Formats: sequence, structure tokens, C-alpha cells
Amino acid sequence: MRGCRLGVAGLLALGGCSGAPLGYMTGSGSASGDILQQIAWGFSTIAVGVTLVIVILIGAAIAVSVRRARREPDSSVARETGGLNFIYWGVGLSMPVLIAMAVWNFIATRAVAKAPAAPGLIVEVTGHRWWWEIRYRDPGEPDYVVTTANQLVIPTGVPVRIDLTSGDVIHDFWVPKLGPKMDMIPGRTNVTWLEARDAGTYRGQCAEYCGLEHARMAFAVTALAPPAFARWMAAERAPASLPDTRGQQLFMASCGACHTVRGTGAAGIYGPDLTHFASRPTIAAGLLPNSVAARERWLAETQTVKPGALMPQVELGDADRHAVVRYLGSLR
Repeated sequence: MRGCRLGVAGLLALGGCSGAPLGYMTGSGSASGDILQQIAWGFSTIAVGVTLVIVILIGAAIAVSVRRARREPDSSVARETGGLNFIYWGVGLSMPVLIAMAVWNFIATRAVAKAPAAPGLIVEVTGHRWWWEIRYRDPGEPDYVVTTANQLVIPTGVPVRIDLTSGDVIHDFWVPKLGPKMDMIPGRTNVTWLEARDAGTYRGQCAEYCGLEHARMAFAVTALAPPAFARWMAAERAPASLPDTRGQQLFMASCGACHTVRGTGAAGIYGPDLTHFASRPTIAAGLLPNSVAARERWLAETQTVKPGALMPQVELGDADRHAVVRYLGSLR
């Protein structure tokens, strides 16, 4: 089996696929990820084996035909040469393999779809063109919601139910190191489960073509030990409490109609909630690092950086833009 895995890995490397952060083949961080990794290796190994058998059978058929043609050069091309025997062999060998793969796939699908236990956390994820809205609801306070964007934070060792929907077109929630893909359909809620075994950050991606910036619709799943997750949640619950500054005033005037910053008068619902914006690792749905230079570039060249983004180009002079960037950097 190890030799087969090395062979498949070599083929993937030649194809430029090895080490891809969105691959199922390595780096599993959950029980579901382990199942998907096993079936990915198993199916790939079977596919390589079946391909080799087919090549051998085709080669044998050609060799037999060539030998007969040399022995009987004047025979009709349409004459029966026994080629059906190879078809019988091919069907006979492939059918048990295909049936076994179908059964394995059914068992694996049931295993990753089944909740490991009652959910310890429920998170609602809504796909937008082209970013992710993430809401944590407190079971003890149904009306209380913590909202963030493009970064899903979960505790390790805790089953997390993810309720998925879309605000516009069909998207697809995909974190290959933690679980399978699941469609996000407008007007419908689909449910999937994540339970991270290992702390770390796992890349997620929209896996259903949804328009111009589909390929740049990424997000991060950060798995924290339960005490660290509790501290993160406590910080997220707190509103932004900041002194009145020029940057805040400019933000309110230019951005507050679309974005929310809890604790201020900015209460827009069209764009991502920015209450703790500076604590997020990336901006623009994973496209840029959350650095001062990247924030400057995003505000100055929004449509150049991400053509088709629904965020309009905000017209700010250099001094005003610097002030807004400083304000955004204070939202922790």
C-alpha cells in the first residue's frame, strides 16, 4: 500500500497538485478528514491500478491482432479474431472493483454526514458574492448574535453544527482538511458538521462557481483549544469602545451605511461586520493579509484588487484614507 501511495503521490507531483492546501490527500485535522483522506488515497490507487490493467489488456489485444495479421496477411479485416474475450475479461475484472468502490463511497458518505454527538456549538454561515458572513448564536440568549466575517473560529474536540445558506447565488462550503463539501442554496438551509481534532488554521474555499471573483472567495477556519476559544468569544462579544476620532467620523460618513461596528453608530447590514476587524488574519475574503499596507491598497484600489466586488470604490483623499486605515487598525 505504501508503494502505491508513493506512486500516486508522484503522479500528483507531476501534475502540480501535491502539497495543495485544498487537497484531501494530506494534512487531515479531524475524523471526517481522515475518512476523506483514506478514500482519496484508495480511489486514486484503484484508478491507477485499473488504468495499468487496461493498458496491459489493450497492448495484449494489439499484439494478438498483429501476430494474426502477419500469419494471415490476406484475411478479411472484419474477420472475428476473438477480441470479445478481452471485453469479457475487462468487464469481469472491473465490475467487482466498481461495486466495492460504490459500497466504500456509501459507507464513507454516511460516516462523514453523521453528527459525532450533540452539537456543542451552532454557527450560521451565509455565502455572499464574494465573502462569508459568520454568526454565532448563544443557545441561552436566542436573540443575541456575534457576527464576524471570513474567519470561522471553533473549539477543538467539540462537534460544531454549521447551518449553511446563501444570500444571492449558489455557493459551496468546503474545508477539505476537516470535512466534505456542502452546497449553500438561497432560501434553503443545509447542515454540515465540523469537529477539529488538532488546533491550527485550515483553509476553506467556495467550491461552486458563483461569478467573477469565485476563485478569490476564501476563508479560514481557526481551531482553538476550548479555553482559548472561550477567550476569543468573550472578546468578540464585547463592542468596539473607542474615543471619537477623525478616522471614525470619516468611517461613519463613508462606510457606516454598509458596515456595522458595534458600540458605534455604524449599523449597516449590507457588508461584513467590522467590529473586531483588526483581529482577523486576512481581508477581502482571504485575498490580502490584514496589514496596514493591504488596508491602504484595498481602500485605494478596491475594484482593481478585486474586480466585480460589490464594495464600491470609496473616494477618499490620501490623508482621509490614512485616517480610516488607522481607525480600522484599532478595531480589535
